[in-house]
Amino acid sequence: MWQIEREPGPGLDLQEVLEVYRSSGLGERRPVADTGRMAAMVRNANLVVTCRIEGRLVGLARCVSDFSYVTYLSDIAVSADQQRTGIGRALIEAVQKEAPTAKVVLLSAPAAVEYYPHIGFSQHSSAWVLNP
Repeated sequence: MWQIEREPGPGLDLQEVLEVYRSSGLGERRPVADTGRMAAMVRNANLVVTCRIEGRLVGLARCVSDFSYVTYLSDIAVSADQQRTGIGRALIEAVQKEAPTAKVVLLSAPAAVEYYPHIGFSQHSSAWVLNP
């Protein structure tokens, strides 16, 4: 069975994190080749929830939260061999438990657009992105 817990981003092994991103498919939309940037992304997230099976990192939810009003779920990644087992949902539930009064906001990966309504998310039509 898996173990889900909050872990400090700076304490995570970056190679394990990168493997989860690559395996999950999320690495296609994240700068996984730029290890310095990926390290900063994980280090600066103030809410990171992980899933491990026998010590192996298989899932990660990387967030920025004020723990009161809103939690931005920046990334949710589950290794390919563990997808469709409930880990993604369990990671989101763990994020909610860390900030129970905060709404969770995310931008969906194209392949996951149909997944989020299935677990209770509602679509919001006014998201905007300003790229650097």
